[in-house]
Amino acid sequence: MVRRNDQRRAALVDAAIEVLAREGARGLTFRAVDGAAAVPPGTASNYFSSRDDLLTQAGARVYERLQPDEATIARQRTAGRDRETYAELMRELVGRVSSFRTGYLALLELRLEATRRPELRTVLTERVRADLAANVAYHEASGLPGDATAVKLLHLALNWLIVEQLTLPDVLCEAERDALVTAAVERIVAQA
Repeated sequence: MVRRNDQRRAALVDAAIEVLAREGARGLTFRAVDGAAAVPPGTASNYFSSRDDLLTQAGARVYERLQPDEATIARQRTAGRDRETYAELMRELVGRVSSFRTGYLALLELRLEATRRPELRTVLTERVRADLAANVAYHEASGLPGDATAVKLLHLALNWLIVEQLTLPDVLCEAERDALVTAAVERIVAQA
């Protein structure tokens, strides 16, 4: 029987994210999650039907925690509609994602694990596809310059920039990272 204490479940999923980032997918066990969450042994197994269930919920939680807060969304809705504003929005995005280091590293571990687990690959594919479609729809509704292809190219380019920052942080300083984000927007997004 799977338990329903939502706060405890969230704490266990957050602990799973930390374990994934620190030890990789092979280190993600119910026992490791119990330890990271500082709960009695056997707790995680009462909340998740399987390790795959825990992996899937960890991935969903990372995406949930990466969403901008309401203040950021409101500011974006009232911002200008030019490439300079677009570049600022992308710098904020890269900064927000990079600041959740363990979440993004856990997501990378999940992507690697998805190459070996078809069910996880299906879940992640659907999630990333839906996220990308939502980004394109938001972009088209926002009136920002550029088209769907520009959104997808920026998605791909900035994801790799984030990987670089999180895995080899001394390759680029923050100023270089910000300059590269601006250059990516200027070169990928057509003038309005």
